[in-house]
Amino acid sequence: MRQVVIIGSGPAGYTAALYAARAQLQPLLIASSVEAGGELMNTTDVENYPGFPDGVMGPDLMDQMRLQAEKFGTEILLDDVVRVELEGDVKRVHTGRGDVHEALTVIVATGSAYRKLDVPGEERLSGHGVSWCATCVGFFFRGKTIAVVGGGDSAMEEATFLTRFADKVHLIHRGDSLRASKIMQERAKNDPKIQFEWNSRIAEVTGGDLVDGVRLESTNGGEDRDLDLAGVFIAIGNDPRTDLVAGQLELTEAGTIKVDGRSSRTSLPGVFAAGDVIDPTYRQAVTAAASGTVAALDAEHYLAGVSGELLERAKGAAAPGESPAAGSSLDPSGQLVGQA
Repeated sequence: MRQVVIIGSGPAGYTAALYAARAQLQPLLIASSVEAGGELMNTTDVENYPGFPDGVMGPDLMDQMRLQAEKFGTEILLDDVVRVELEGDVKRVHTGRGDVHEALTVIVATGSAYRKLDVPGEERLSGHGVSWCATCVGFFFRGKTIAVVGGGDSAMEEATFLTRFADKVHLIHRGDSLRASKIMQERAKNDPKIQFEWNSRIAEVTGGDLVDGVRLESTNGGEDRDLDLAGVFIAIGNDPRTDLVAGQLELTEAGTIKVDGRSSRTSLPGVFAAGDVIDPTYRQAVTAAASGTVAALDAEHYLAGVSGELLERAKGAAAPGESPAAGSSLDPSGQLVGQA
Protein backbone atom coordinates (compact mmCIF):
# COMPACT_ATOMS: atom_id res chain seq x y z
CA MET A 1 0.00 0.00 0.00
CA ARG A 2 1.15 3.54 -0.75
CA GLN A 3 0.87 6.80 1.09
CA VAL A 4 0.23 8.65 -2.19
CA VAL A 5 -0.74 7.59 -5.69
CA ILE A 6 -0.75 10.33 -8.33
CA ILE A 7 -2.75 9.85 -11.52
CA GLY A 8 -1.41 11.97 -14.37
CA SER A 9 1.96 13.28 -15.49
CA GLY A 10 1.64 16.86 -16.68
CA PRO A 11 3.04 19.83 -14.74
CA ALA A 12 0.53 19.23 -11.95
CA GLY A 13 1.29 15.53 -11.58
CA TYR A 14 5.07 15.86 -11.73
CA THR A 15 5.11 18.82 -9.32
CA ALA A 16 2.86 16.97 -6.87
CA ALA A 17 5.24 14.02 -7.12
CA LEU A 18 8.28 16.22 -6.50
CA TYR A 19 6.80 17.74 -3.35
CA ALA A 20 5.43 14.42 -2.10
CA ALA A 21 8.77 12.70 -2.66
CA ARG A 22 10.71 15.43 -0.84
CA ALA A 23 8.27 14.98 2.05
CA GLN A 24 9.25 11.28 2.18
CA LEU A 25 5.77 10.14 1.12
CA GLN A 26 7.17 7.61 -1.41
CA PRO A 27 4.71 8.56 -4.18
CA LEU A 28 3.77 6.34 -7.08
CA LEU A 29 2.94 8.36 -10.21
CA ILE A 30 0.94 6.55 -12.89
CA ALA A 31 1.77 8.46 -16.04
CA SER A 32 -0.03 6.71 -18.96
CA SER A 33 1.18 4.15 -21.42
CA VAL A 34 1.05 6.52 -24.40
CA GLU A 35 0.53 10.12 -23.18
CA ALA A 36 3.13 10.53 -20.44
CA GLY A 37 3.99 14.18 -19.95
CA GLY A 38 0.61 15.65 -20.82
CA GLU A 39 -0.20 18.37 -23.33
CA LEU A 40 3.18 20.07 -23.14
CA MET A 41 4.65 17.08 -24.95
CA ASN A 42 2.86 18.49 -28.01
CA THR A 43 4.04 22.07 -27.50
CA THR A 44 7.02 23.71 -29.15
CA ASP A 45 8.49 26.85 -27.58
CA VAL A 46 7.28 27.56 -24.04
CA GLU A 47 8.14 31.21 -23.49
CA ASN A 48 6.19 31.98 -20.33
CA TYR A 49 7.40 29.38 -17.83
CA PRO A 50 9.47 31.10 -15.11
CA GLY A 51 13.19 30.41 -15.13
CA PHE A 52 13.62 30.05 -18.89
CA PRO A 53 14.30 33.54 -20.34
CA ASP A 54 15.13 32.05 -23.74
CA GLY A 55 12.16 29.70 -23.71
CA VAL A 56 12.14 25.91 -23.50
CA MET A 57 10.68 23.17 -25.65
CA GLY A 58 7.60 21.57 -24.09
CA PRO A 59 8.96 18.00 -24.14
CA ASP A 60 12.26 19.20 -22.66
CA LEU A 61 10.46 20.95 -19.81
CA MET A 62 8.42 17.85 -19.02
CA ASP A 63 11.51 15.66 -19.16
CA GLN A 64 13.24 17.89 -16.62
CA MET A 65 10.18 17.77 -14.35
CA ARG A 66 10.13 13.99 -14.58
CA LEU A 67 13.84 13.70 -13.79
CA GLN A 68 13.50 16.02 -10.81
CA ALA A 69 10.58 14.02 -9.40
CA GLU A 70 12.51 10.78 -9.85
CA LYS A 71 15.63 12.25 -8.26
CA PHE A 72 13.82 12.57 -4.93
CA GLY A 73 12.30 9.10 -5.04
CA THR A 74 9.13 9.18 -7.10
CA GLU A 75 8.32 5.84 -8.74
CA ILE A 76 6.83 6.37 -12.20
CA LEU A 77 4.65 3.73 -13.83
CA LEU A 78 3.82 3.86 -17.56
CA ASP A 79 0.36 2.35 -17.48
CA ASP A 80 -3.25 3.47 -17.83
CA VAL A 81 -5.65 3.81 -14.93
CA VAL A 82 -8.92 2.13 -15.91
CA ARG A 83 -10.88 2.31 -12.65
CA VAL A 84 -10.66 3.87 -9.20
CA GLU A 85 -12.33 3.19 -5.86
CA LEU A 86 -12.01 6.37 -3.87
CA GLU A 87 -14.27 5.92 -0.85
CA GLY A 88 -13.02 4.73 2.51
CA ASP A 89 -9.66 5.00 4.23
CA VAL A 90 -7.89 2.88 1.60
CA LYS A 91 -8.26 3.90 -2.03
CA ARG A 92 -7.77 1.47 -4.92
CA VAL A 93 -6.40 2.35 -8.35
CA HIS A 94 -6.81 -0.28 -11.06
CA THR A 95 -4.53 -0.26 -14.11
CA GLY A 96 -4.74 -1.71 -17.59
CA ARG A 97 -2.25 -4.44 -16.69
CA GLY A 98 -4.61 -5.75 -14.04
CA ASP A 99 -2.69 -4.41 -11.04
CA VAL A 100 -4.44 -2.81 -8.08
CA HIS A 101 -2.53 -0.09 -6.25
CA GLU A 102 -3.81 0.70 -2.76
CA ALA A 103 -3.17 4.11 -1.24
CA LEU A 104 -4.19 6.30 1.66
CA THR A 105 -4.38 9.33 -0.61
CA VAL A 106 -4.90 9.83 -4.33
CA ILE A 107 -4.06 12.96 -6.31
CA VAL A 108 -6.00 13.24 -9.56
CA ALA A 109 -4.05 15.23 -12.15
CA THR A 110 -5.56 13.82 -15.33
CA GLY A 111 -5.60 17.09 -17.26
CA SER A 112 -7.89 17.67 -20.21
CA ALA A 113 -8.58 16.20 -23.66
CA TYR A 114 -8.72 17.84 -27.08
CA ARG A 115 -12.18 19.03 -28.10
CA LYS A 116 -13.56 17.93 -31.46
CA LEU A 117 -15.68 19.70 -34.06
CA ASP A 118 -18.17 16.83 -34.41
CA VAL A 119 -18.68 17.41 -38.13
CA PRO A 120 -18.86 14.91 -41.01
CA GLY A 121 -15.46 13.72 -42.15
CA GLU A 122 -13.60 14.63 -38.95
CA GLU A 123 -13.41 11.17 -37.41
CA ARG A 124 -13.04 9.35 -40.72
CA LEU A 125 -10.08 11.49 -41.76
CA SER A 126 -8.45 11.66 -38.33
CA GLY A 127 -4.81 10.81 -38.92
CA HIS A 128 -5.30 11.32 -42.66
CA GLY A 129 -5.09 15.09 -42.69
CA VAL A 130 -7.14 15.91 -39.59
CA SER A 131 -4.98 16.46 -36.51
CA TRP A 132 -4.96 17.99 -33.03
CA CYS A 133 -1.16 18.19 -32.80
CA ALA A 134 0.83 20.48 -35.10
CA THR A 135 4.17 19.52 -33.61
CA CYS A 136 3.47 15.84 -34.17
CA VAL A 137 2.71 15.91 -37.90
CA GLY A 138 3.33 19.45 -39.14
CA PHE A 139 6.38 18.45 -41.18
CA PHE A 140 4.19 16.22 -43.38
CA PHE A 141 2.58 19.38 -44.79
CA ARG A 142 5.66 21.04 -46.18
CA GLY A 143 4.70 23.24 -49.12
CA LYS A 144 0.96 22.58 -48.60
CA THR A 145 -2.07 24.73 -47.86
CA ILE A 146 -3.67 23.89 -44.54
CA ALA A 147 -6.05 25.31 -41.93
CA VAL A 148 -6.14 25.79 -38.19
CA VAL A 149 -9.49 26.08 -36.38
CA GLY A 150 -9.82 28.18 -33.23
CA GLY A 151 -9.40 31.61 -31.69
CA GLY A 152 -7.34 31.10 -28.55
CA ASP A 153 -3.63 31.00 -27.76
CA SER A 154 -3.37 27.37 -28.82
CA ALA A 155 -4.78 28.12 -32.26
CA MET A 156 -2.43 31.08 -32.74
CA GLU A 157 0.54 28.99 -31.65
CA GLU A 158 -0.43 26.12 -33.94
CA ALA A 159 -0.90 28.42 -36.93
CA THR A 160 2.39 30.23 -36.34
CA PHE A 161 4.28 26.98 -35.89
CA LEU A 162 2.80 25.47 -39.06
CA THR A 163 4.07 28.35 -41.19
CA ARG A 164 7.49 26.71 -40.84
CA PHE A 165 6.25 24.00 -43.18
CA ALA A 166 3.10 25.07 -45.02
CA ASP A 167 3.00 27.63 -47.82
CA LYS A 168 -0.30 29.00 -46.50
CA VAL A 169 -2.30 28.62 -43.28
CA HIS A 170 -5.98 29.56 -43.13
CA LEU A 171 -7.00 30.41 -39.58
CA ILE A 172 -10.73 29.67 -39.28
CA HIS A 173 -12.66 31.38 -36.50
CA ARG A 174 -16.42 31.51 -35.95
CA GLY A 175 -16.35 35.11 -34.68
CA ASP A 176 -14.81 38.43 -35.66
CA SER A 177 -12.50 38.76 -32.64
CA LEU A 178 -10.05 36.44 -30.92
CA ARG A 179 -9.74 35.12 -27.36
CA ALA A 180 -5.98 34.78 -27.66
CA SER A 181 -3.58 36.99 -25.75
CA LYS A 182 -2.53 40.17 -27.57
CA ILE A 183 1.02 39.02 -28.17
CA MET A 184 -0.17 35.78 -29.76
CA GLN A 185 -2.75 37.63 -31.87
CA GLU A 186 -0.20 40.08 -33.18
CA ARG A 187 2.26 37.34 -33.98
CA ALA A 188 -0.33 35.54 -36.09
CA LYS A 189 -1.74 38.66 -37.75
CA ASN A 190 1.71 39.84 -38.75
CA ASP A 191 2.65 36.52 -40.35
CA PRO A 192 2.28 36.82 -44.16
CA LYS A 193 1.55 33.10 -44.47
CA ILE A 194 -1.53 33.25 -42.23
CA GLN A 195 -4.91 34.25 -43.67
CA PHE A 196 -7.84 34.73 -41.30
CA GLU A 197 -11.24 33.33 -42.23
CA TRP A 198 -13.54 35.31 -39.96
CA ASN A 199 -17.15 34.46 -39.07
CA SER A 200 -16.77 30.95 -40.42
CA ARG A 201 -17.14 27.43 -39.13
CA ILE A 202 -16.37 24.09 -40.70
CA ALA A 203 -19.51 22.23 -41.73
CA GLU A 204 -17.68 19.25 -43.22
CA VAL A 205 -14.18 17.95 -43.79
CA THR A 206 -13.95 16.49 -47.28
CA GLY A 207 -11.68 13.98 -48.96
CA GLY A 208 -11.31 10.35 -49.93
CA ASP A 209 -8.33 8.66 -48.31
CA LEU A 210 -6.84 12.05 -47.41
CA VAL A 211 -8.22 15.50 -46.61
CA ASP A 212 -8.72 17.61 -49.72
CA GLY A 213 -10.68 20.49 -48.24
CA VAL A 214 -13.41 21.80 -45.97
CA ARG A 215 -16.84 23.24 -46.48
CA LEU A 216 -17.11 26.56 -44.64
CA GLU A 217 -20.43 27.81 -43.33
CA SER A 218 -20.88 31.52 -42.59
CA THR A 219 -21.88 32.47 -39.04
CA ASN A 220 -23.18 35.95 -39.95
CA GLY A 221 -25.33 35.42 -43.01
CA GLY A 222 -22.57 35.47 -45.60
CA GLU A 223 -22.00 32.95 -48.37
CA ASP A 224 -20.87 29.43 -47.67
CA ARG A 225 -17.77 28.33 -49.54
CA ASP A 226 -15.24 25.55 -50.02
CA LEU A 227 -11.53 25.69 -49.22
CA ASP A 228 -9.02 23.39 -50.86
CA LEU A 229 -6.72 22.10 -48.12
CA ALA A 230 -4.26 19.31 -47.48
CA GLY A 231 -4.77 19.32 -43.72
CA VAL A 232 -6.93 20.59 -40.87
CA PHE A 233 -5.58 21.23 -37.36
CA ILE A 234 -8.21 21.61 -34.64
CA ALA A 235 -7.41 23.85 -31.67
CA ILE A 236 -10.77 24.75 -30.14
CA GLY A 237 -10.11 23.89 -26.53
CA ASN A 238 -10.13 20.96 -24.18
CA ASP A 239 -12.44 19.09 -21.84
CA PRO A 240 -11.37 17.99 -18.35
CA ARG A 241 -10.62 14.28 -18.09
CA THR A 242 -13.05 13.30 -15.36
CA ASP A 243 -14.38 9.98 -16.69
CA LEU A 244 -12.42 8.05 -14.06
CA VAL A 245 -14.02 9.87 -11.15
CA ALA A 246 -17.50 10.54 -12.53
CA GLY A 247 -20.08 9.45 -9.97
CA GLN A 248 -17.51 9.42 -7.16
CA LEU A 249 -16.28 13.01 -6.96
CA GLU A 250 -18.42 16.13 -7.13
CA LEU A 251 -17.95 18.16 -10.33
CA THR A 252 -18.53 21.83 -11.10
CA GLU A 253 -20.91 23.24 -13.70
CA ALA A 254 -17.90 23.59 -16.00
CA GLY A 255 -17.27 19.85 -15.70
CA THR A 256 -14.08 20.15 -13.65
CA ILE A 257 -13.50 18.39 -10.32
CA LYS A 258 -14.84 20.56 -7.52
CA VAL A 259 -12.32 21.48 -4.84
CA ASP A 260 -12.68 23.33 -1.56
CA GLY A 261 -11.71 26.96 -2.14
CA ARG A 262 -8.02 27.39 -2.99
CA SER A 263 -7.22 23.93 -1.68
CA SER A 264 -7.05 20.69 -3.66
CA ARG A 265 -9.51 18.87 -1.39
CA THR A 266 -12.30 17.14 -3.28
CA SER A 267 -15.65 15.90 -2.01
CA LEU A 268 -14.03 12.71 -0.65
CA PRO A 269 -11.51 12.69 2.22
CA GLY A 270 -8.03 11.68 1.12
CA VAL A 271 -8.68 12.49 -2.53
CA PHE A 272 -7.11 15.60 -4.02
CA ALA A 273 -7.12 17.11 -7.51
CA ALA A 274 -4.77 19.43 -9.37
CA GLY A 275 -4.08 21.02 -12.73
CA ASP A 276 -6.37 21.46 -15.72
CA VAL A 277 -8.83 18.91 -14.35
CA ILE A 278 -9.87 21.53 -11.75
CA ASP A 279 -9.17 24.68 -13.81
CA PRO A 280 -11.58 25.77 -16.57
CA THR A 281 -10.15 29.28 -16.77
CA TYR A 282 -6.37 29.73 -16.70
CA ARG A 283 -5.02 26.37 -17.90
CA GLN A 284 -1.35 27.37 -17.88
CA ALA A 285 1.65 25.16 -17.15
CA VAL A 286 2.71 27.38 -14.26
CA THR A 287 -0.75 27.39 -12.63
CA ALA A 288 -0.96 23.61 -13.04
CA ALA A 289 2.44 23.22 -11.38
CA ALA A 290 1.36 25.46 -8.50
CA SER A 291 -1.81 23.41 -8.18
CA GLY A 292 0.27 20.23 -7.94
CA THR A 293 2.22 21.80 -5.07
CA VAL A 294 -1.01 22.50 -3.22
CA ALA A 295 -2.21 18.93 -3.74
CA ALA A 296 0.99 17.41 -2.34
CA LEU A 297 0.91 19.69 0.70
CA ASP A 298 -2.77 18.91 1.30
CA ALA A 299 -2.05 15.18 1.03
CA GLU A 300 0.83 15.49 3.48
CA HIS A 301 -1.39 17.33 5.94
CA TYR A 302 -4.12 14.69 5.58
CA LEU A 303 -1.65 11.85 6.17
CA ALA A 304 -0.56 13.47 9.41
CA GLY A 305 -3.99 12.60 10.79
CA VAL A 306 -4.13 8.99 9.56
CA SER A 307 -4.00 6.19 12.13
CA GLY A 308 -0.55 4.88 12.96
CA GLU A 309 -1.25 1.30 11.84
CA LEU A 310 -2.46 2.32 8.40
CA LEU A 311 0.40 4.75 7.97
CA GLU A 312 2.98 2.11 8.88
CA ARG A 313 1.53 -0.23 6.25
CA ALA A 314 1.63 2.51 3.64
CA LYS A 315 5.21 3.51 4.44
CA GLY A 316 6.24 0.07 3.31
CA ALA A 317 5.38 1.05 -0.30
CA ALA A 318 3.83 -2.37 -0.83
CA ALA A 319 3.79 -4.06 -4.21
CA PRO A 320 0.76 -3.73 -6.49
CA GLY A 321 -2.22 -5.72 -5.33
CA GLU A 322 -0.71 -6.61 -1.94
CA SER A 323 -3.21 -8.20 0.35
CA PRO A 324 -3.98 -6.63 3.74
CA ALA A 325 -1.78 -7.36 6.71
CA ALA A 326 -2.19 -10.70 8.42
CA GLY A 327 -5.15 -10.80 10.75
CA SER A 328 -6.90 -7.88 9.07
CA SER A 329 -9.16 -7.30 6.09
CA LEU A 330 -10.75 -4.46 4.19
CA ASP A 331 -14.49 -4.06 4.23
CA PRO A 332 -16.30 -2.90 1.03
CA SER A 333 -15.86 0.76 1.96
CA GLY A 334 -12.08 0.39 2.26
CA GLN A 335 -11.97 0.52 6.05
CA LEU A 336 -9.44 -1.72 7.82
CA VAL A 337 -11.25 -4.15 10.11
CA GLY A 338 -10.49 -7.22 12.17
CA GLN A 339 -6.95 -6.23 13.13
CA ALA A 340 -5.48 -8.83 15.47
